[in-house]
Amino acid sequence: MTDRRVVVLGEVMLDVVAVHDAPLAIASDTPARIRLRPGGAGANTAAWLARAGVEVALVARVGDDDAAKAALGAMDAVDLRVSVDASLPTGTCIVLVAPGGERTMLPDPGANTALSSDDLPEDLFVEGSILHVSGYSLMRPGSRPAALTAMDRARDAGMLISVDPASAALLIDDPAFLHRARPVDLLLPNADELAALGGDLPGVKEFAVKLGRDGARWSDGARNVAVPAVRVEEVVDTTGAGDAFAAGFLSVWPGDRRLALEAGARLAAQAVAQEGGRPAGGAR
Repeated sequence: MTDRRVVVLGEVMLDVVAVHDAPLAIASDTPARIRLRPGGAGANTAAWLARAGVEVALVARVGDDDAAKAALGAMDAVDLRVSVDASLPTGTCIVLVAPGGERTMLPDPGANTALSSDDLPEDLFVEGSILHVSGYSLMRPGSRPAALTAMDRARDAGMLISVDPASAALLIDDPAFLHRARPVDLLLPNADELAALGGDLPGVKEFAVKLGRDGARWSDGARNVAVPAVRVEEVVDTTGAGDAFAAGFLSVWPGDRRLALEAGARLAAQAVAQEGGRPAGGAR
């Protein structure tokens, strides 16, 4: 493990992954291979950070149910600060993986919406660490106060703050997203999310854009760095690729930005070559 510490605030989900080899036959049947996989953008990023050898803690909320155990799989190397909700179930997401690996998600956030300021461990807010916030936590009204409180505490403690916008579709319906989140040290959108934010990023010191097969680029407004994607033999499932990229980038940041982009591209390539959003085999 390195001496770098990242605190991830985000969601834990149980993914119902349906991989179908033909286009969906609407109003009829499409054969598929269906598996249960641990998921959630926050939990995925934490797991990939652990794979990268980073000391990482996850702040999240699950239900008091059997799904929680499955959703927290492949997290042995993560410091889990996960609260249990007595009323709401663990979040669940139906993930449809089309031919070529592109995924479409149907999430039911469940207990993730009830994350509260009481779920924020004080000992995690330490100068020199990084707070990484999943955009879902900022978009959902139930968890938003906890996410904003965590960001305020992180700033007061001298931590760096990273935000992944998470969903272009949800950003379109949330024009105040960036206004609430700023100031942000690092934003990690993909190309669609950047477009949904309007391309203008007030209050963001720097950003790294995930461009899929076109690689990734970083900018602070004055300097620009771009790297190509790492080639893979077959794209199996793009679920969690952005989370893996974020983890790779954060494993180096705020160090050399080119190296950070390259680290992100390497983990993203590993993610798309497997089914599910968590690293196969756990942390190294």
